[in-house]
Amino acid sequence: MHPRGPGRGDITRPVCYSRLMADAPDDAAGPPVDIAGRSDPEDSGSESVLTVVVAFCANLLIAVAKSVAAVVTGSASMLAEAAHSWADTGNEVFLIIAQRRAAKPADKEHPFGFGREVYVWSLFAAIGLFAVGAGVSITHGISELVDPEPAGDFVVAYVVLAVSFVLEGISFLQASRQAKRAAATQERDLLDHVLATSDPTVRAVFFEDAAALVGILIATLGIGLHQVTGSPVPDAVGSILVGVLLAVVAVVLIDRNRRFLVGQVADPRANAAAVRALLALPEVERVTELRLEFVGARQVYLTGAVDLTGNPREDEASHVLATLERRLARSRAVVGATLSLSEPQDPAL
Repeated sequence: MHPRGPGRGDITRPVCYSRLMADAPDDAAGPPVDIAGRSDPEDSGSESVLTVVVAFCANLLIAVAKSVAAVVTGSASMLAEAAHSWADTGNEVFLIIAQRRAAKPADKEHPFGFGREVYVWSLFAAIGLFAVGAGVSITHGISELVDPEPAGDFVVAYVVLAVSFVLEGISFLQASRQAKRAAATQERDLLDHVLATSDPTVRAVFFEDAAALVGILIATLGIGLHQVTGSPVPDAVGSILVGVLLAVVAVVLIDRNRRFLVGQVADPRANAAAVRALLALPEVERVTELRLEFVGARQVYLTGAVDLTGNPREDEASHVLATLERRLARSRAVVGATLSLSEPQDPAL
């Protein structure tokens, strides 16, 4: 359509657009354009559902056990841990709702599906962690500092915390296994991948379980110092520290969900793979603009500008662009695409 950019060679690839238009079916011409470039363990949401269900079952059992232990022992740290586990249990319910609502098929009013619902409900879960988990833990810890109460039956607390550590560890291992496989495929560090992944349920379970394991260690230390010194201050301080830990995790999760809700683009490597896939098509001579924006977990919307091979007429060019858009929309992870013609002066990507 327009002069080629540097490095494309001097031979124009012939494309018969009239024949392409005649042979193309109404729905789409040719196979889907695979812009992913490689198999990604995140491509299936089934393991994310398993991760959330495992976390829910573990947190529910832990919350009940910690609540009983908090009543029996009177420990501030144990009460903080009980509030933490109940907040996590409620959060898993939000995450299950998120998975179900985001999986609803597209309709006329929502042509690109409901993928962003996963970020809305995950945001609710993070706010709940901040309000219930962090709020109750910090408030109760301060209350115990002002008006301390004695604690007892420390053995019960230690047993419950030990069992809780095992159950939280099982849930954390499930989230870690899923994240590690995806991180290896994306050539990222585990923590970098968990922060960057478009799947908020994996991120939520990973950070909540990690915080739970650290919180159990803090509570154990606080209760142990209470038993050794006879002072309730370490126990109360432990409750406050657990609350601060939960607040930090909640703020991180809130911020990541906010970023995806307002529009998070894919990383440069994904963009480069999409450009290569488009350039491999005989109809495409150059790609001068491309943007992949997440509209859900493992779902993107593609916009771009391309230069078509040869010099097709305006009606032919319009048809070719529409055909390419339909092929892209049938690709793995792409819910829709909008392509326009490049300006002659625009540099190639």
